[in-house]
Amino acid sequence: MSDLSHAEGRAPTRARSGASASDLYRAVWRWHFYAGLLVLPFLIILSVTGGIYLFRHQLDPLIHHNLMRVEAQGTPPRPPSAQVEAALAARPGTVFRYVPPSSGTAAAEVGVRTPGGERIVVYVNPYDATVLGELPDRGTAMWLVRQIHSLVIAGPVANGLIEIAGGWTILLIGTGLYLWWPRGSSRTRERGGVVSLRGTPRRRVFWRDLHAVTGLIVGSVLLFLAVTGMPWSVFWGSYVNKWANGHNFGYPAGVRVNLPMSDEHLGHAAPTTWSLEQARVPHSTGHGPQPIGLDAAVETFNRLGLAPGYAVALPSGPTGVYTASVYPNDLSKQRVVHLDQYSGRPLLDMTYADYGPLGRALEWGINVHMGQQWGLANQLVLLAACIATVLLCVSAAVMWWKRRPSGSLGVPPLPSDRRVLRGVVAILAIGGVIFPLVGLSLLVMLAADLALIRFGRRRRATAHA
Repeated sequence: MSDLSHAEGRAPTRARSGASASDLYRAVWRWHFYAGLLVLPFLIILSVTGGIYLFRHQLDPLIHHNLMRVEAQGTPPRPPSAQVEAALAARPGTVFRYVPPSSGTAAAEVGVRTPGGERIVVYVNPYDATVLGELPDRGTAMWLVRQIHSLVIAGPVANGLIEIAGGWTILLIGTGLYLWWPRGSSRTRERGGVVSLRGTPRRRVFWRDLHAVTGLIVGSVLLFLAVTGMPWSVFWGSYVNKWANGHNFGYPAGVRVNLPMSDEHLGHAAPTTWSLEQARVPHSTGHGPQPIGLDAAVETFNRLGLAPGYAVALPSGPTGVYTASVYPNDLSKQRVVHLDQYSGRPLLDMTYADYGPLGRALEWGINVHMGQQWGLANQLVLLAACIATVLLCVSAAVMWWKRRPSGSLGVPPLPSDRRVLRGVVAILAIGGVIFPLVGLSLLVMLAADLALIRFGRRRRATAHA
């Protein structure tokens, strides 16, 4: 008798447990679906453009070989000032940047601001100072790809959508991992749909398994790319940058900056890293009859041992400085040096080691994100991740198309216990607090979901009337 009573008491508990698990699965599935609606188009854009941009150092010189490549010669290059003079003869204006050749077969780059305010880059053969041609500043093919990648090309609102997509991608991966997690004992034994594919492309289960398995393989890399891409975001990234590096004239805490500072930010004056975008450019404090000139400045930067490929920002006015910055694949060789334009004395010499712990961590993540940290291996792994992400999006779209009822959006069903749905939304809201634009979009999606629920109720009530 007691055994029977015990068994009868256990059955409702198991039933309630099963219903609770089913409700939680439905709630997570529903918001995984909404996250996919928001993210999938952006993920495809980010994956395609990101996969191309990984090979920017190989593709730009190939696409613009007539501008960026020269034949190596046995004679020494002409002085930087002679190269600049040739560029100004072809394109009169004010020089704002000079990039010495990074190798014996690379052209020099001279940034010129024309009288009309246009910023262009003139490419010069360093051996004979012949002008090879010009492009708009940041007008290379790979810069265009980069602008599409971040949607900067479409303005700040579109750029904000990329930030929202990045935050929702993190939520998408978390909910996707929950949905993938094997639960049924038979399915766990067979591993079907967990790490292998079932059926054929004509069946929905094939696309479901393809989506799940691909997500399992690429999920961790995609999560890493979403997190490390956030520093570039228009809202979250800018505020975190100010918080991490916004003190001490924009330099990391602990760096001595006992110098007169201008109002110019390094991010406006020269190519720079994320950590130094807010850094202020110092004033020249030396006094002399005339500035040292570009030739002496380049000679000083070479003597200081900056890695090849560095760019030199020229002084803007009588208190300006010569600023050299370089960001090679090797993080330890990242460097920014400001020279007094009169004495040639280094005013500030910043390296990767000078960044704070958060700055170093974020710069490392950015370096890996851009395919630089481990050379070709880094590029190939991320290219495979980009291809897999496109496959993930395509399989999701096909799976949804095969599942959705005719004439319906195919939103996953509501859980029977609405408290479970509220609990899932509360967990997602944590991500909304960390990423405010994501939180704002979460409120919009929540309002849309409530409207969809009410519309469904009215439709059913009308059908039964």
